[in-house]
Amino acid sequence: RKKDDNVTFETLCHNPVSTLYGLVLEDYNNTKCIMKEKKGMGSKFFICSCSDEECNENIIFNPNSQVLPVILVSLVPLLVIAVIVITSFYCYRVYRQQRNPRKKGQLHDFSDKKAMMDNEGSDSSSMHANNLNHNNELLPIELDVLVGKGRFAEVYKAKLKQGSSASEEHGFETVAVKIFPYEEYASWKNEKDIFSDADLRHENVLHFLTAEERKGQRQYWLITAYQSLGNLQEYLTNHIISWHDLWLLGSSLASVVAHLHSDRTSCGRCKVPIAHRDIKSSNILVKKDMTCCLCDFGLALRLDNSLSVDELANSGQVGTARYMAPEVLESRINLENIESFKQADVYSMALVLWEMISRCSAIG
Repeated sequence: RKKDDNVTFETLCHNPVSTLYGLVLEDYNNTKCIMKEKKGMGSKFFICSCSDEECNENIIFNPNSQVLPVILVSLVPLLVIAVIVITSFYCYRVYRQQRNPRKKGQLHDFSDKKAMMDNEGSDSSSMHANNLNHNNELLPIELDVLVGKGRFAEVYKAKLKQGSSASEEHGFETVAVKIFPYEEYASWKNEKDIFSDADLRHENVLHFLTAEERKGQRQYWLITAYQSLGNLQEYLTNHIISWHDLWLLGSSLASVVAHLHSDRTSCGRCKVPIAHRDIKSSNILVKKDMTCCLCDFGLALRLDNSLSVDELANSGQVGTARYMAPEVLESRINLENIESFKQADVYSMALVLWEMISRCSAIG
């Protein structure tokens, strides 16, 4: 009891059946003596009771003062770990988005990937390829036949093994593998970086699966969807196309070039325009629905406004002479205007359209 500055403290043995100072002892079964303030006693008054041996040796006035340190000691490390994990994850996501402006919506929803692969004549098991690559594992791929050869790389038709117990033909998916020798690292890296840009995604851009560094073979690989009809140059050599085919091929080619050159995606999000710089019929694949599929981005250039004239000049006079615009052939391209690179692409595209028209059977 505290009255003014005087404190009276009393401990005693008491029969809980009887009252003490007119109070009924309700907590006598406790193992600890936890003080509770009682009002109406004429002064500041606390009382506790307990029944264990020497249970009132320690008097507890504020039980929270004992519990709170225990709670804090238990929870603070967990909270600190949670904050570190969340902060690290957030920083990693920001870093990935700055390095590789991937998507809202890419890394990719399974159904989106399945639909895209179905459109391109391959099945959804291509998802497996990307998942394996994220684990830094080399894909179990068996090269089949050489289907193309360029200045920097060779392209093979290949089989992607989906399970170790698969038989020779069962359990494989057909893919295309572009193989760069070790000396062509720069070309491989440039094409890989272009393909890795989520904003490049378009139904008429070759679907990219993954990139691999095969150190044991001293090679760099790009693995993409496989288009069984081959490239446009070969197709036009072996086929005469109808007006409808011309319309499908020509409009899809114009559509994908417009997508590359645009500074916005189809949903309105800002993107960096890309100049392909090597548009030609052998760099265009024919899809089963008779639309174009643009590939070979080894010479592509991201037309970032931050690029200086010197950086643009150092990108070099590249492309295939037969398809080059006159200003590129004569080294007169205006390096101070990034639109010049788009214009050179459009010139090359027009020559491809001319190739299509020259093999069209429509009259009138």
